[in-house]
Amino acid sequence: MQQDNKKTGCLGWYFNTNLLLRILIGLILGAAAGMVFGPKIAAVGPLGTAFVRLLKMIVMPVVVFTLVVGAASVHPSRLGRIGVKALFLYLLTSGFAVAIGLIFANLFSPGESMKLVGIAGTAGKMVTPPSMIDTLLNIIPTNPFGAITKGQMLPTIFFAIFFGIGLSHLRESDDPRIENAAQIVYGFFEGGAEVMYKVVNWILEVAPIGVFALIAVVFGKQGAQAFGPLAMVTLTVYIAFICHAVFIYGGLLTLYGINFFEFLARARAAIVTSFVTRSSGGTLPVSMEVAEKNMGISRGVYSFSLPLGATLNMDGAAIYQGVCAIFVSLAIGAPLALDMQLTVIATAVLISIGSAGVPGAGAIMLLMVLDSVGLKVEPGSAVAAAYAMIFGIDALLDMGRTALNVTGDLAVTCAVAKSEGEMDMEIWNNNAHRVA
Repeated sequence: MQQDNKKTGCLGWYFNTNLLLRILIGLILGAAAGMVFGPKIAAVGPLGTAFVRLLKMIVMPVVVFTLVVGAASVHPSRLGRIGVKALFLYLLTSGFAVAIGLIFANLFSPGESMKLVGIAGTAGKMVTPPSMIDTLLNIIPTNPFGAITKGQMLPTIFFAIFFGIGLSHLRESDDPRIENAAQIVYGFFEGGAEVMYKVVNWILEVAPIGVFALIAVVFGKQGAQAFGPLAMVTLTVYIAFICHAVFIYGGLLTLYGINFFEFLARARAAIVTSFVTRSSGGTLPVSMEVAEKNMGISRGVYSFSLPLGATLNMDGAAIYQGVCAIFVSLAIGAPLALDMQLTVIATAVLISIGSAGVPGAGAIMLLMVLDSVGLKVEPGSAVAAAYAMIFGIDALLDMGRTALNVTGDLAVTCAVAKSEGEMDMEIWNNNAHRVA
């Protein structure tokens, strides 16, 4: 029986109010307070600084635990033709996603007119990128624990993925001793990931306060002109979402003889659920029901492909990260060179392997993408101010990116099932089977 999670006490009204609504209220009140009080609102800056520090505190633990669990969840014994096809398509579409995000971000240039500076008055500095060869070599850590303690994102991601793959092999070992040891290690990381999800939820509970303080400081300095860039970011992200769905998913399904618009009609229940809940993991039961009853996909395909997609396929987050990285760089007057944008693509695709299918995960992952190109979210910095603006509208962006993620999960699953002859076309052609 589900327990009643309603809070009581003097703050019960706060915790019982929808988090999305609270964050939006925090954004609106912060903008209003900033415009009313002007530079004097900087007195609330420490609240925003504390929120940023909480976010930075959880970044590396989230990376290590979630990436190891994500990589270790792909059992080698199941990575046959179906697994390889699904994995390849998920990573391929993620690469296209972040590229599309960067293309539209460069086209619309959100944040170009802002010229943010930090609370202390320090303007953002132009980032000097290393050579591409050095960037690729530096992905391989000489000391993975040193990379973790120094907050070096790409080397940590590289090590965590390799560790997880090795762990997945040992979990399938014929030696009971090795298999048992591997299961213990996996259980530790899985438990650690669950703990971090809980901590993330706790931090998100104070997000409205942090967003209020950070946005208030931004609008205290920028005034009403800050509204325009936020609207442009939202427009850019959603145009990129639609183009990715139509051209990438639509093209993929057409390649396998599946009508894209019929697919959208059959996937409607899962897409709407994901848009409202903002959780691809929480939508998974609906996605499985849609795959079986609406699309005629065999259980042997969707039972593997959909959970894998909920872990690996974060195309919406990849687009979001590409657009927001450009926004932050332009807002502080430090546009990203081509080498740095390629680094954004590589980082976003790698991070997608461990992006948790829970609300707000994309905003946490954005911290890692920004860090990979030298845009560190330090308390009081211009980067932190730009990041706070994105966080203030993150829930609105999260709805679209989660819906795109779930759409991608089902599109790839459809393509794999059709190519392997694992789709019952009688069910596909029979509208009576369609789930509302």
